[in-house]
Amino acid sequence: MLGGGVNDLRNLGCGLRVFEVSPTGGGITGRKDSVTAVMTPTAAAPRASTGADRERDFDDFYAAKFDVLRSQIFAYLGDRAEAQDLVQEAFCRAYSRWNQIRKYEDPYSWVRRVAWNLATSRLRRQKTSMTFLRRQREEHLDGPSPDRVALVAALAKISPQLRKAVVLHYLGQLSIAEIAAQEDVAEGTVKSWLSRGRLALAEHLHP
Repeated sequence: MLGGGVNDLRNLGCGLRVFEVSPTGGGITGRKDSVTAVMTPTAAAPRASTGADRERDFDDFYAAKFDVLRSQIFAYLGDRAEAQDLVQEAFCRAYSRWNQIRKYEDPYSWVRRVAWNLATSRLRRQKTSMTFLRRQREEHLDGPSPDRVALVAALAKISPQLRKAVVLHYLGQLSIAEIAAQEDVAEGTVKSWLSRGRLALAEHLHP
């Protein structure tokens, strides 16, 4: 399980523009083709403190939300490794824009939307949902419980749209209004998805 926050994202090589304070105290040096900004010693201290606060802020956000979001995407895709990759990518994108995103009223909703968009795009490129289950990669991690395995298998047998609504509502704890806003549909449509999703899921969980 990943938990290193900013350090994990730096190691991904995902094109982040990361700034570090020079060990000599002479300024801030940017990597990934960024420009080196030379500052006077009196100006450097506030900038370094702000950068450290920003990274601690992101670390806390990452640690609090990564596993929650990965569980949702895993339930949707049926592939734990794929879910981890996509959620890591979503957080990578958030990190590269963190100065802006951290000011949002709900930064998590931005990351969640990106992760779900990535997951939906990935699913569309697969021939069937069962393909995901057959291609699960072996990991040296504690596996999901038998109940979770049964649930993921049942979710894989219902349509992607119904599956997404069920996962967002019951695992992601999103309200009907929040799902409607994310999917840009009427609340009545979400209620219909949930009703049909529950019926379809029950057929596979209790045949």
